[in-house]
Amino acid sequence: MSVKIVVTGGAGFIGRNLVAALNERGEDDILIVDDLGTDEKWKNLVGLRYEEFMDKDDFRLAVRQDTLAGIETVFHLGACSSTTEKNAHFLADNNYRYTRDLCTWALQNNVRFIYASSAATYGDGTLGYADSDDITRQLSPLNMYGYSKHMFDLWALKHELFDRIVGLKYFNVYGPYEDHKGDMRSVINKAYEQILQTGEVKLFKSYRPEYKDGEQDRDFVYVKDAVDVTLFFHEHRRKSGLVNCGSGKARTWNDLVKAVFSAMGKPARINYIDMPETLQAKYQYHTQADVELLRNLGYDNDFTSLEDGVRDYVQDYLQKR
Repeated sequence: MSVKIVVTGGAGFIGRNLVAALNERGEDDILIVDDLGTDEKWKNLVGLRYEEFMDKDDFRLAVRQDTLAGIETVFHLGACSSTTEKNAHFLADNNYRYTRDLCTWALQNNVRFIYASSAATYGDGTLGYADSDDITRQLSPLNMYGYSKHMFDLWALKHELFDRIVGLKYFNVYGPYEDHKGDMRSVINKAYEQILQTGEVKLFKSYRPEYKDGEQDRDFVYVKDAVDVTLFFHEHRRKSGLVNCGSGKARTWNDLVKAVFSAMGKPARINYIDMPETLQAKYQYHTQADVELLRNLGYDNDFTSLEDGVRDYVQDYLQKR
């Protein structure tokens, strides 16, 4: 098989938006790789232009047998993104070993390799959110999902690969085509449904005195911005590294939910609920990307404001489904 671009996870959230953006740039010589399973993820493929689709397991076999040709760029976005997944063996194979095998193949065949890491690698944020090599070596993720991503970051760092490959530490990405993710959907998606059904939104209470209820914050990134950053490294092939993909501006859950109410033209009603005990020790109260490296590498586009991104998502997608 000969194609120009491979997008693993191409039927997933960021992957689907990435393929659409490639289509807008006139690219359709694309192999989409995914595990469609039995849910509604297949619907994300509708409307996309691509050369071929391949099941993830068949693709992994093709990589091992080196039967792929003509590929210039691999966007490796396929992974299990559930922060509550308990099967460590599955996560180690799917998120670490798969990435390592594909990276090795890409480097051996002079193929540009851009992969999804995660802000979950930063753990509780004690060491900050700087994407420096020294910090990366010291990080301690709070769950196996974060550690499975961190495993590959460490492997690539150990073998000095970040002068040739790109790892993107996506922060809290939200936007169209995440419906299939179930409980891993963004709070915006969930809040929209809650408001339609009950007129209010439930948020977790705070269990740390320095944060009032709903004032826990995140670096929220509209998926269109996440895709734009990803394509920057596709278009600038000499730029590499393990890089944060975030706005650099943390906003609170209260801000987020109020933006959803505003986009729907409804008054804000928030109900603060108890956090499950199983989550309390693994909960991030603050994330905010250090974007110095991203800017130093030459990415200078502005990120969409939370209010504008939420309005676009709600009014141009959620209300039109």
